[in-house]
Amino acid sequence: MPLAPVRPYRQVPFHVISEQCEARELRSTHQSKWGRFPAMRWLAAVFLALLASGCGSDEPGARPMPDGSVASCSGLADLARTDRYLELSSDGVVRNYYVYVPASYQPTQATPLVLSFHGLSSNASQQRLLDGLTALASDFGFIVVHPEGTGAAQSWNAGECCGEAQMSGIDDVRFVDELLDQLSTELCIDASRIYSTGMSNGGFMSYRLACELGDRIAAIAPVAGGVAVQPCLPGRPIPVLHFHGTADTLVPYLGLPAMGLPPVTELVESWAASNDCNRDPTTTYDTGDATCISYEGCQADATTTLCTIETGGHTWPGSDLALPFGKTSEDIAATEEIWRFFSMHSLP
Repeated sequence: MPLAPVRPYRQVPFHVISEQCEARELRSTHQSKWGRFPAMRWLAAVFLALLASGCGSDEPGARPMPDGSVASCSGLADLARTDRYLELSSDGVVRNYYVYVPASYQPTQATPLVLSFHGLSSNASQQRLLDGLTALASDFGFIVVHPEGTGAAQSWNAGECCGEAQMSGIDDVRFVDELLDQLSTELCIDASRIYSTGMSNGGFMSYRLACELGDRIAAIAPVAGGVAVQPCLPGRPIPVLHFHGTADTLVPYLGLPAMGLPPVTELVESWAASNDCNRDPTTTYDTGDATCISYEGCQADATTTLCTIETGGHTWPGSDLALPFGKTSEDIAATEEIWRFFSMHSLP
C-alpha cells in the first residue's frame, strides 16, 4: 500500500560550521578509518575478492545478472583513482557534483554507485567530510557521487521540503536521472546497484528518489530525514535503512504532526507495511545508545530498518565531524552500516 501523504513541512536550516570543515583534513584515498571494526575489514576483503574473481563468471570482474547475462562494459576510459568536480546542465541550470572512483575500479567491470546528498544550507564538500564515504569506497570498490544542491543556501526539492529548491520548483529528480545517465556514458556502473543516502534535507531527497525514481535506485539510507512527497508511490518494494536521534530538534524524532511530519517510528512502520514485511520487527543491533530494529520477511527482500540513537542529535552517527546540533553517537558508524546494508540489495 502507498505511504500516507505528507503535508508541507518547513525544515530548520542545516548549517555546518565552515571552520570545523576546513580544520579537518581529508584522509588519503588509500587510508581507511574502518580498521577499528574487524567485521568490516573482513567484509571488505571478501567483497573485493568477489569483485576480482567475478563471482565465478568466465569474465574477470564481471557480475552475473538475474537473467544469467554478464554486467560489463567496453570502450570506456580507465578513470580509476580519480576524484573530480564536474558539471551538468539540467533543465537549463548548471549543476555540479563530485565523483570519486576507487583504485580498484576497472572500466570493463560493472561497479556499484552511491549518491550522497548534503543537508539544507550545506554543500557537497561538507557532506564528503561528514559521511566519509570516499574512504569506505576505496576499501570496498564502489563509486561515490556527492551532488550539489541549488540556491544561495543550497537545498534539494524533496517535495514539500526544502528551502529555495522547493520554493523555486527545481526538478531535482530530473537532475539525478540525467546525472546517472551522464555518469553511465563514461563509467561502468552497475545499473542494478545504485543507492542513495543523505543528511537531513539530503535524507528527504533520498526518500523522494525512492518514491519517484525507484526504477533506478536499489535502496536508500536517510539520516535525520523523512518523507515529504505526496503521494509517495515507489512502484515496488524498496529497502530502507533510516538513522535518527531521539533528541533531534530540527527534524524531531516524534515528528511534527500539525505540519504533516509523522513520528519516525510511524514513518518506518508505514514503509515496512508498503514493503509487505513481517508486522513485528526484530532487534538487529543494540550497543550503547544505538538500537536498530528491522522489519524482515519483506516482498523482494526489501528489509526496512530503523536505527535509533538515544539522546542523539541532528547528526551523522559515527562521523568524525561533530555537528553543533546535539550528540553524535560513537556506538554505531552509520557510514559503514549503510554500505553493509546497500551491499545486500540490488534491483530485481
